[in-house]
Amino acid sequence: MQHDPDSLLDLLVRHRIASQTFDHPPLHTVAESKALRGVLPGAQTKNLFLRDGKKSYFLVSVAEDAPVNLKALRDPLGARGSLSFASAEALYEMLGVLPGSVSLLALANDTAQLVNVAIDRTLMRADAIGCHPLTNTRTTVLAPEALKAFLKLTGHRMQEIDLPAPRADGQA
Repeated sequence: MQHDPDSLLDLLVRHRIASQTFDHPPLHTVAESKALRGVLPGAQTKNLFLRDGKKSYFLVSVAEDAPVNLKALRDPLGARGSLSFASAEALYEMLGVLPGSVSLLALANDTAQLVNVAIDRTLMRADAIGCHPLTNTRTTVLAPEALKAFLKLTGHRMQEIDLPAPRADGQA
């Protein structure tokens, strides 16, 4: 069953995964979401749906302001070959969302557990984490333990990673 935003939120309630959801105008970028600071509690995220040279897929979630270097992510993720952004078609096929709504909560639609999950260790130390519930017109906030319970429910194993520090010379 492919979840929509309401069935996803019902899933959280049915499994007693504590969360709080906020409605807001559509957010397509981190810059747009920053306009809601003070309204949305918790750490907000930047989510990257990636694939490697062997067509393995990764959902990487980091703090919204974290610099990300795809070359430097390869080793922490265990990727084979170079990393690139996956296509919008693969995103919809695997996670049931469109660009702009990528979120850890979209893993509810990956019932075959084909997507590898990596979350920045710093993000997991936040009091709460904001995630789109399959739409960019809402943000659902969960404590890290609630997020872990959700991932367990979906059958996904979370890999906590330390983002490689950016080099001063801009190289990977």
